[in-house]
Amino acid sequence: MSSLSKAFTSSIGRKFVMGLTGLFLISFLLIHVSINALIFLNDSGETFNVAADFMGHNIVIRIMEVGLFAGIILHIVQAIMLTAQNNAARPEKYAYNKASANSKWYSRSMGLLGTLILMFLVLHLYHFWWPTKVAVYTHQEHNTFQNIVMIFQELWVVVVYVLGVISLGYHLLHGFQSSFQTMGWNHKKWTPVVKTVGVWFSIIVPIIFALMPISIYLGWIG
Repeated sequence: MSSLSKAFTSSIGRKFVMGLTGLFLISFLLIHVSINALIFLNDSGETFNVAADFMGHNIVIRIMEVGLFAGIILHIVQAIMLTAQNNAARPEKYAYNKASANSKWYSRSMGLLGTLILMFLVLHLYHFWWPTKVAVYTHQEHNTFQNIVMIFQELWVVVVYVLGVISLGYHLLHGFQSSFQTMGWNHKKWTPVVKTVGVWFSIIVPIIFALMPISIYLGWIG
């Protein structure tokens, strides 16, 4: 069996791929939240639209976008396969297992949180990514900020987005540190720093994402 095939079939290989794609997606979140935060300048979306237009038309960004989707799909597939493999290795549960004493609930619920995030991601792509791409490839004008303001006038959409980023936050609480650990980047001095950064990242990033639809719906930004 080749090294490449082992990366997709062995438990260790799947964990490595999960960690690698997880770090890639974390870096994407950092870029994404930085651009989204531009709406808080409250300049009628002028600065945000400039950034969104650059991201939509820059060839390098568009190539990286392909890698992003590949990373998301690979992350999901490996997570499903790893879960199935772990369940198959433990066909019978212990008679008594106090899971709460061994791990946090969100660490044990990564599958559920990941599913909620996937559902949120599909809605997000439908609302924002797809209209932007249609405009790019048909050479039409597209006001991304105006589109965001219009979409977040609906309360149910705001609620879904907030629940989605809450799920993302809990997913990151486990996934951020786990990605570094899976890659073997453990250090007596720096691992506690990674844990602390991971906690703050898991709190601040979802809050910024959640504040965007809330602020627009409440009329703080327009």
